[in-house]
Amino acid sequence: MSKRIPTIRYTSRDYASIRRDLLDHAKRYYPNTYRDFSEASFGSLMIDTVSYVGDILSFYLDYQANETFLDTAIEYNNVLRIGRQLGYKYRRANAAFGEVSCYVVVPAVSEGLGPNRSYLPVLKKGSTFANNRGATFSLAHDIDFSLSENEVVVAAVNTSTGVPTSYAIKAFGRVMSGDIVLTTIAVGPYEKFRKIRIRGNNITEIVSVFDASGREYFEVDYLSQNVVYKEIRNINSDSSLVPNILKPIVVPRRFVTIQERNEMYLQFGFGSESTLSDNPLVDPSDAILNVHGRNYIGDGSFDPSKFNETDKLGITPSDTSLRILYRRNTDNNVNSTAGSITQVVDPKFRFADRSQLVTSTIDTVVASLEIENENPITGDVSLPSVEEIKTRIYDVFSAQNRAVTREDYKAIVYSMPAKFGAVKRCAITQDKNSFKRNLNMYVISNLRNGQLAPATSTLKTNLKTWLNKNKMMNDTIDILDAKIINLGIRFEVAANINSNKHAVLKNAILALKKHFAIKMDIGENLIISEIYNILNKVEGVSDTTRVRLVNISTAGYSSVSYNVERFTSGNGKFVYCPENAIFEIKRPSRDILGVVN
Repeated sequence: MSKRIPTIRYTSRDYASIRRDLLDHAKRYYPNTYRDFSEASFGSLMIDTVSYVGDILSFYLDYQANETFLDTAIEYNNVLRIGRQLGYKYRRANAAFGEVSCYVVVPAVSEGLGPNRSYLPVLKKGSTFANNRGATFSLAHDIDFSLSENEVVVAAVNTSTGVPTSYAIKAFGRVMSGDIVLTTIAVGPYEKFRKIRIRGNNITEIVSVFDASGREYFEVDYLSQNVVYKEIRNINSDSSLVPNILKPIVVPRRFVTIQERNEMYLQFGFGSESTLSDNPLVDPSDAILNVHGRNYIGDGSFDPSKFNETDKLGITPSDTSLRILYRRNTDNNVNSTAGSITQVVDPKFRFADRSQLVTSTIDTVVASLEIENENPITGDVSLPSVEEIKTRIYDVFSAQNRAVTREDYKAIVYSMPAKFGAVKRCAITQDKNSFKRNLNMYVISNLRNGQLAPATSTLKTNLKTWLNKNKMMNDTIDILDAKIINLGIRFEVAANINSNKHAVLKNAILALKKHFAIKMDIGENLIISEIYNILNKVEGVSDTTRVRLVNISTAGYSSVSYNVERFTSGNGKFVYCPENAIFEIKRPSRDILGVVN
């Protein structure tokens, strides 16, 4: 007599269902062996243990399966890893980028009519400054105080003759947050696709990488990219208008950066130094899997491994040491308010001919340097949420390094390198008043405290340059500031009979503050029904009786006036937002008020 094969339910995955199936299995197939089904029996202990183990295994099996797909992944690092496979480049820290005013005092010529041009210095790129919180900023380019467009005013005069003895020169320059750190890492024998970890927090960019022999490695977007554009100082007569020249160069030594939530890695290529003497171009016919002994030709197949036997994926360093220079933010929040950058940390000056100048006068000019940012310096300092990361990954994947649709443009804006700054939100609309394919791009940035603020002119200039390499040839783009509409929330809720009304009001305001802590998008309507749902879920609230939105345009808020009642939908469920504006609850502690009945 053949043994009966028991029926197994593979759909039982939780503790209760597994335990129930095990009890049924024991009663049906082992009625004479196992009879004691009480909770205190040893058999019950074994069944409970197996059910527990099965539940745990099912949980981790489902968890691992979910973390494999972008739609269901919830772990931040797993979302980033999937994003890298789809072409998304994550940046942990962004540099704040802006403009500063620099002042120096130089002596006058002997006649007193104008500054002595021999003492007009050049403040060199890399000079460092700091704000009132100690966050470091460095100069992004040279500032030449001898240029004719600089402002010149009399600083001091001879009290007896009234002849000027010194002049103050004002010039402008661009700065970016962070200081420069040098680290040296030893590299062992040859290893394919070597990966090196850079230890440090808030790293915004890799400045340079050199090996012990002085050979430079260049950062690229992907390892098969062998041409980069390098900035070369312009020494021609138009250097004041064009300070740098972009020159394409072929770079066999290159790397890509891989950034996770709290770590950064450098990924090098496949080739070795010996492959540089070989033919760098791969002949496709050599990659065909030829079949010998036949008098006919079939379908050829490519052997992908053949393409790795070249330096076209880059040279990886071996048996040397790497000198890695990188920039890092010295503060978790590097946004700076107007007038906060005033400390000169390490100025670097260059004079035309020091040998013909008086050393004490040079020291006086150097010591006279003052700096101030007349406008706020902003950048995106808040980490995007998991849902924001997923949205950007989808956008980058669909964009494929070209801008055709609105989402393509947004993806390219959000992927701009950190050294050029970053915007908090952006939106693209068609200019209805233009006969051409003109696009209006509305952008907004944020201040140190997270409040929205218009993007600086420097940030918009960088953004325009960044878009030029991907936009359609016949697209014209106007980068504009999105209007900020400050709103306040007034609500009334009914509390349960036994609830503490003060606690209910506090929890209701906290729930709304948490919801609106995530900034809305440009042109996104405000859903009033969501506010009702949030308040109804607060512990102690029996019902929300009224929610009213008001526009706040008083001192300290945006000056944009908006008629909320006029632009509220007929059913009262949402408030329309113009396509060139963004709603903001600027000061939640003051702008969200409620009453508990």
